[in-house]
Amino acid sequence: MPKIEKATKTGFCFGVKRAINILEKVAREQGGVETLGAVVHNQQVLDKLSKMGVRAVKDSAHIEGNMVVTSSHGVSPDLEASLRARNLEVVSTTCHDVRRAQSAAEKLAKSDFFVIVFGDTNHPEVKGILGWTKGKGIATTDEKVIAALDPLPRKLGILSQTTEVPAHFAEFVKKIIDLALTKNSEIRIIDTICHDLRERQATALELAHRADLMLVVGGLSSANTNRIAELCSKITETHLIETADDISSEWLKGKKLVGVTSGASTAEESVEEVIKRLEEMS
Repeated sequence: MPKIEKATKTGFCFGVKRAINILEKVAREQGGVETLGAVVHNQQVLDKLSKMGVRAVKDSAHIEGNMVVTSSHGVSPDLEASLRARNLEVVSTTCHDVRRAQSAAEKLAKSDFFVIVFGDTNHPEVKGILGWTKGKGIATTDEKVIAALDPLPRKLGILSQTTEVPAHFAEFVKKIIDLALTKNSEIRIIDTICHDLRERQATALELAHRADLMLVVGGLSSANTNRIAELCSKITETHLIETADDISSEWLKGKKLVGVTSGASTAEESVEEVIKRLEEMS
């Protein structure tokens, strides 16, 4: 029978908790509300919110009411302006760390820096951050994309998607410095990685080093959850699961210690359900 241990940092992060609190309050007051995209990337959380009358729309063209809530991942200033131009009341749930990254990108661009965002080009957070550069930026995790710029901007500002792995960002920055540091060049680096996620990754790794098996609970489309699973998988057998129903009894065979952690948009309730199921299976 394996021992089961939960990481010291699980459940909602402050930003997600704040976003859900805002959304629940608005939904209660309005009798339901629309969100522009998923407010967080966790299907169980979204299912719970839908019971309160929260409905996610894929794009602004599908907004039917006179109010919309934007997600914790943030939006570009142009998108927000276009929503307000339609006389829509916009309620923002943008995470404070994401807002800090947006502000950093905006200041760099205004100071004539070409902004490089280390992150997933298709993620809504990254798209939103780039929007604050007013066209003076690019998102990538591949330094070759920067090397291909012709001409290479003399002033480069580098920041990160808030959910990236610090070591990966540092490695990327070193490559850009080697590539771009020439006579009269200027490179400004701003650490925009979320401190909560940095701590969450560290506690998950500490447990992974001792465990025979790690279960990472969270949405399959959640960037921060996937980062944690990716890190743990380099150390021990790791499975990313959304709910307790995803656990296979085969995984537990011969295991002495099973570690459980979660992404920042996963409710503590989901983590406890996983632990309960593991105890039953053991």
